[in-house]
Amino acid sequence: MGAGLGSGPRWGWGYERVLDSCVPDVSYGGFSQGIQITMATARNMMRAVRVFEFGGPEVLKLQSDVLLPVPKENQVLIKVHACGVNPVETYIRSGTYSRKPSLPYTPGSDVAGVIEAVGEHVTLFKKGDRVFTNGTISGGYADYAVASTDTVFPLSDKLDFKQGAAIGVPYFTAFHALFQKGCAKAGESVLVHGASGGVGIATCQIARAYGLKVLGTAGTQEGMNIVLRNGAHKVFNHREADYVDKIKEFIGMQGVDVIIEMLANVNLTTDLHLLSQGGRVMIVGSRGPIEINPRDTMSKESSVIGVALFSATKEEMRECAAALLAGIESSWLRPVIGPEYPLEKVAKAHENLIHSSGALGKMVLLI
Repeated sequence: MGAGLGSGPRWGWGYERVLDSCVPDVSYGGFSQGIQITMATARNMMRAVRVFEFGGPEVLKLQSDVLLPVPKENQVLIKVHACGVNPVETYIRSGTYSRKPSLPYTPGSDVAGVIEAVGEHVTLFKKGDRVFTNGTISGGYADYAVASTDTVFPLSDKLDFKQGAAIGVPYFTAFHALFQKGCAKAGESVLVHGASGGVGIATCQIARAYGLKVLGTAGTQEGMNIVLRNGAHKVFNHREADYVDKIKEFIGMQGVDVIIEMLANVNLTTDLHLLSQGGRVMIVGSRGPIEINPRDTMSKESSVIGVALFSATKEEMRECAAALLAGIESSWLRPVIGPEYPLEKVAKAHENLIHSSGALGKMVLLI
């Protein structure tokens, strides 16, 4: 996942070459072709979190001598001000996710900051532009990150860098799940499990803006209040033993059209009983297996659909971006920031994300 450093703009003196383990560098002076010369100075070094082995939060190692990445063609270098922390990053770090990066790597896809440099053929951005991303090449838990221009978006002055770092995975996932996979329509109902977290709040805001009837669940009173302030018409405490009965009483015999599920291994069986005729459960997150009765899907002709943002097409991502950028300008897209950690406390951030008793907004690293 690291960005190549052997081509594109150079840092330091004109004759310097930067170490690139992937692309052989050209010779300099009397040296033979393929020999690489590294002249690392403070000017081209940065801090970055590196993972050398899969495991618990302790494998997140902050290093201060990491080479500054250099943007190649259609890439930009971003001075990172904040980086969102997503649950999927804890799964990847632990080695339990379906996709494993090559080691070592730097986590982090959702950064917000300022363009520091641009590679060749970049015309949409220039040095000094405020931007946010929904993906990086070199990793976002760092002072600087390289990203492809198709994953970089202008950050409106209406939002600060922390809010910019909270957009990427949560909001793109929410839109992708609701409309591109869940085919939600104005006038339908949606139940958002775990609605007080990053994806949950994003889903509530988007669904309300697009005319859906929004129900949410949260595990604390504070979380319930956040959900109500961010688009939900009704919220339920999922720690109450009878909360499912309360949902059934509220929705009546009709059922819920769409359920956005963050913890399928706990809730999926119950979800199937809450659905309307032709209802859809969109699985955004799960931490293990669960046994269901397929007959629960038959009488209602309901669907269980997995959602993974990395499987979205370029066309789908462009549609997501257009909708979300419009939401920023219309001011209904307003990320809620939760716990904040300095880069030095990244292991603590991962530990707390895993063992949180109830999400309250989006967790971010401050760089």
